[in-house]
Amino acid sequence: MRGRSIFRMFMIVVVFSLSFSVSSFTKGRDDLYKELEIFAEGLAVIEKKYVEEKEPHDLIYGAMSGMLLSLDSYSQFLTQEDYEDLIVETEGKFGGLGIEITIRNGLLTIVSPIEDTPAWNAGVEVEDIIVKIDGELTKGITLHEAVDTLRGDPGTEVTITVLHEKDKTLEDITITRDIIKIKDIKYATVLEDGIGYVRIAEFREKTSDDLAVALKELSDKGLEGLIIDVRYNPGGLLSSAIDISSQFIEEGKTIVSTKSRSEKERVYTSVPFKKKYLDIPIIVLINKGSASGSEILAAALRENNKAILLGETSFGKGSVQTIIPLSDGSAMRLTTSKYYTPNGTSIHEKGIDPDIEVAREMIEKTEDNVFENLKEKEKDNNNKENPEKEPLKHEFDYKKDNQILRALDLLKGLLVFKG
Repeated sequence: MRGRSIFRMFMIVVVFSLSFSVSSFTKGRDDLYKELEIFAEGLAVIEKKYVEEKEPHDLIYGAMSGMLLSLDSYSQFLTQEDYEDLIVETEGKFGGLGIEITIRNGLLTIVSPIEDTPAWNAGVEVEDIIVKIDGELTKGITLHEAVDTLRGDPGTEVTITVLHEKDKTLEDITITRDIIKIKDIKYATVLEDGIGYVRIAEFREKTSDDLAVALKELSDKGLEGLIIDVRYNPGGLLSSAIDISSQFIEEGKTIVSTKSRSEKERVYTSVPFKKKYLDIPIIVLINKGSASGSEILAAALRENNKAILLGETSFGKGSVQTIIPLSDGSAMRLTTSKYYTPNGTSIHEKGIDPDIEVAREMIEKTEDNVFENLKEKEKDNNNKENPEKEPLKHEFDYKKDNQILRALDLLKGLLVFKG
């Protein structure tokens, strides 16, 4: 009976492929769906030859996971349980660390720790590579597997072994999971000489409204210039990035566009706003932890001649993922389009270069050279004395932040020139 079910399953696949090909009348699709015969052949061989009996459900789910994984590091297959977990995650009812992660060059890489979360307070840094989770190597791990392992009940602990990009050292960091609560507008203050400063931690539903309130308060204090800090901001909602950009850009001007195979290019323009700040000089601070929405905002302000970018090249997350539910309760997270700046430049895998760069020494990291040298680095760490690590402090003192000071000097010069 089980053999018949497998046979019936791949025969349905083949029949579907043939009918789809006939209706499409395109050689490309004919060639693509013809390959499904190889898939059906493989299923039959596994059913007959594999050492253990496997359920058809497991085989198909495994094939789906592999297919999505082969597309890019952001697409993935979600089982019914995974999809339900994703819904729970969006409702904020999970224990997390407060980091945005991705797979880059085969390595589990931290895009950005989110400010005032367990990971941030534990000292996790941008572009740290997570080489172990609770002692298990992450070599070959998928993004979903990593997220699933790192997430857990609030109050529980997880130990990650990270390779710091900055000094190439290994460190075991034990982090206690917690409900991640993010204050979108982290700081909003006048620093000196009428120059305001706002730090945006993430782009969410209410972020634009919160920013409008903050800007009104700064304006009442005599706002003459503005520093917008989106360093370590991993992004968020596209609509939020558009609304925030709209507060500084004339109505109707292009903010971002998306291009995909399934629909025409979509152009998003600046929307009406009760109060717009069109005539003040602006500096946007970016770094390697600035991704997605942060990059949209930075590019939109620069290419509409509203801001100068200062800092480091941003992360380069310029693709859009759509959750597509499937009939059995599973789902696909599928990359469906890419972002383009107002000038038509792709952000993806490139990032945005600042106008004024603060350079950092970097080396090329790949899966092979990281894991090959892992044992040697562990040996070096074990041979060193282990002084107690000082607790990480995140008190805001702009006078100790070289990039903010550079931005201040630049804005003062612009204000003198303008005046």
